[in-house]
Amino acid sequence: MSATERYLDLPLEEVIGDRFGRYSKYIIQDRALPDARDGLKPVQRRILFAMYQEGNTHEKPYRKSAKTVGNVIGNYHPHGDSSVYEAMVRMSQDWKVRKVLIGMHGNNGSVDGDPAAAMRYTEARLSAISSELLRDIEKNTVEFAPNFDDTLQEPVVLPARYPNLLVNGSTGISAGYATDIPPHHLGEVIDAVIMQIANPDVSLEQLMTVMKGPDFPTGGIVQGKDGIKKAFETGKGRVVVRARTKIEELRGGREQITIDEIPFEVNKANLVKRMDELRLDKKVEGIAEVRDETDRTGMRIVIELKKEANAAAILAFLFKNTDLQISFNYNMVAIHNKTPKLMSLKQIIASYIEHQREVVTNRSRYDLNKAKERQHVVEGLIRAISMLDEVIAIIRGSKDKRHAKDNLMQSFQFTDAQAEAIVTLQLYRLTNTDVTTLQKEADELAKKIETLSGILNSETKLLNVIKKELLEVKKKYNDDRRTVIEDEIEEIKINMEAMIPSEDVMVAITKDGYAKRSSLRSYSASNGEAPTMKDTDRLLFASSLNTTDTVLLFTNKGNYIFMPVYELPEARWKDAGQHLANMVGIARDEQLLKVVPVQQFDESYLIFFTKQGLVKKTELLHYKAQRYNKMLMALKLKNDDEVIDVQRTDGKQDVFIATNQGYGLLFNETEVNIVGQRAAGVKGINLKDDDYVVSGLTVPANEQAAFLLMTHRGAVKKMKQTEFEPSSRAKRGLVMLRELKKNPHRVVAVEVIDGTTRFEWQSTKGDLGLIDPSELKWADRYNNGAFLVDQAEVGDVIAMRPFIELEEEK
Repeated sequence: MSATERYLDLPLEEVIGDRFGRYSKYIIQDRALPDARDGLKPVQRRILFAMYQEGNTHEKPYRKSAKTVGNVIGNYHPHGDSSVYEAMVRMSQDWKVRKVLIGMHGNNGSVDGDPAAAMRYTEARLSAISSELLRDIEKNTVEFAPNFDDTLQEPVVLPARYPNLLVNGSTGISAGYATDIPPHHLGEVIDAVIMQIANPDVSLEQLMTVMKGPDFPTGGIVQGKDGIKKAFETGKGRVVVRARTKIEELRGGREQITIDEIPFEVNKANLVKRMDELRLDKKVEGIAEVRDETDRTGMRIVIELKKEANAAAILAFLFKNTDLQISFNYNMVAIHNKTPKLMSLKQIIASYIEHQREVVTNRSRYDLNKAKERQHVVEGLIRAISMLDEVIAIIRGSKDKRHAKDNLMQSFQFTDAQAEAIVTLQLYRLTNTDVTTLQKEADELAKKIETLSGILNSETKLLNVIKKELLEVKKKYNDDRRTVIEDEIEEIKINMEAMIPSEDVMVAITKDGYAKRSSLRSYSASNGEAPTMKDTDRLLFASSLNTTDTVLLFTNKGNYIFMPVYELPEARWKDAGQHLANMVGIARDEQLLKVVPVQQFDESYLIFFTKQGLVKKTELLHYKAQRYNKMLMALKLKNDDEVIDVQRTDGKQDVFIATNQGYGLLFNETEVNIVGQRAAGVKGINLKDDDYVVSGLTVPANEQAAFLLMTHRGAVKKMKQTEFEPSSRAKRGLVMLRELKKNPHRVVAVEVIDGTTRFEWQSTKGDLGLIDPSELKWADRYNNGAFLVDQAEVGDVIAMRPFIELEEEK
């Protein structure tokens, strides 16, 4: 062949397609998926067979794992040592497999996900139940194939005296296929197999009377009988697995949750860490401490609760938000007739029964041949002893063993096998007792041959043998079920209110969007000092609330933030707190306007006032949000309009709107129809073209309320509500200032005077000052008030608002 002919010119797609096809076939058939008959993947089968061949069985001493791994790699499995050792370790972990197939001495890992010690430190041997998987393998029960280098033979499948696929389950990911079969209870599986042997057309409902569902080595509680039924029926189905928990009473009226079983394949250390993180991040209130008290006596995780904490609500929260409850999805894929197949329970059992038929048939055939061979030899020996003297004479007269055999075969028509047995006979066996023994053996062999022939000739007898052997395995290895099965999947309802310990706290929210809650102790220690803020920032809200309350934060863009008080970041009173952008995301050009604290969402209303004179009234209940991880819409705004103020009312208040050019309109809130949360408002006041609203207030109807007005020139005046005749909405309103031709006053804000509150003004140059309304004289509508501020010195006044006074300042 010339050098050029050694290379094939093929398109890349063809080469990749072909190679990937071969690789996939290998992964599916010879690596990741278990065989439906013995429930083992090739690496597991090779490990068990290699240990069996070495005599490393359960009644012998342990041997170094490294020796087994080397043996498996050298003889059967030409891959990395870690893949072999890890498979070996998994078969020895009693929290991963229901019936361990390998006993291991030394550190073989833990439920916390710790790795096993290196193979040079650990020792292993087959477990007792593994001998049931391998029993009778030497009797030609299963097919053997050459190993990777054709020097040895290895089994294609193990005899498997019990249905290992269902008992130990399997998990694996191959190319295009994955499998997830949970462990089941040995006794139940065997009962199901026997039931199906007795009646191959047995219904799934009948099978499920004995085989209830998964039985995890880690115990726990499985919910969802329908999911189990669907999985048994189709091979796919979902069940919920939850930890076994109980709520214990402690002294002093406190409680604790203890966990002694966790869901299958959940890493305990990660679970404990996750629960503790929820406590630290204040995602759940009421947990004092999470401890792992697991020791050699068993698993125990303790969640100690604070006083007054609602244990049931916290447990529900943990089920929902941690691996204390998981979903397990059945995906019963196994190799059946060299092909991956999604199998139902009945198909898996049928496949196993068919396998056992073959195993028992092959074994019976093997035993029958052996028995017939021995029977033939025994018959020869009995005949030889009956004419002993002639036989001895012939042997003594022969030259050698071969000659003696030929003479015996010629003289007495013994066969080769019989002659061989006669010439190798030891002299002591020529006693009387031996004749009896041989006769007894001959009778036993005849009986055995009859039995074995019966098995081979009768289907019923064959199936009875399978049943009998399964029951022997059950009797020897059965134990109690560990997992509790509940019919229904319990829906987890989390009542967050019940989980929050009621505690009075101090809440502070600043104009720039920094929010926090502080303990009353931290607040008292501050001696009335304001929290840390930027120079340009100011307190928008500071008040004592309960952790079970909610605050609604409204912005000028018509949005709002729903914030339960317990979810506000906890900080010392002196600290700045966290920015709302970190919690819900707030646009840079959006300004916080008003904070409305809500103890309960009762039958009160919110009234919104916009710059362009619109008023909107909506029930407070509409603003109770279920999902609140982002900004929500409070009302619809049009044409660059913005919200000026938000007031909470009982539905019986008067509404007062003040405009920049000095118009004030008073009307009853019943004039404004109640609309939905996302709706826009109706016209509240009829504005002149260049006028806009500066304040929107609510005052008790027909009461002598008082207003404080301030103008941009620094003039303030105090007016009685009676100065304004109640009108209807959408009117122009009454003039509150005397119009000046030169440099007329423009209204900055109007506020309601409540008798105790002082007010703060702010100017363009950044000056601030306080107004005490009690020091002002009453004025009428046509009065321009008294100058409080020198406009030439501080610039125009741009804002007036109620001043938030902290304890000591008062």
